[in-house]
Amino acid sequence: MQYEPSLGREELVEFATKTYFGNVDAKNMDATLDCFHDEALFCVQTSFTRHSGKTEIRRMFEDFFGTYETIIHRDFTCTVDEANGRITACFTAELHDANDEITLLNNTNFWRLRPGPNGPKFQEVYVYMSGANVLT
Repeated sequence: MQYEPSLGREELVEFATKTYFGNVDAKNMDATLDCFHDEALFCVQTSFTRHSGKTEIRRMFEDFFGTYETIIHRDFTCTVDEANGRITACFTAELHDANDEITLLNNTNFWRLRPGPNGPKFQEVYVYMSGANVLT
């Protein structure tokens, strides 16, 4: 199912890379969750992991935020389907744990946005991860 587009190219890139990942990197739980519709689906395709709805997505982010001291998403290359409210980004995820061990992942995310009363939000997120799943 397609949704009426409500964001242009630059707005889609801004939402994915700055609003969403900016809040993930800052470990701002409320603002991160505000990027998702209540019944959103978040799938890590490379490990067959599925989180359905904000309650499950919140628990996933609580674990992720608690595992890493520093989270950095960088070096984005985005492809946008403006007509259908979809965006894909290839990027590097740099994760530092409490022992200063660094995990580097080369990931690709696919997002589908759906309009809502408080603006467009993620309806579906599909993640392809180059290493072990850190979003369990």
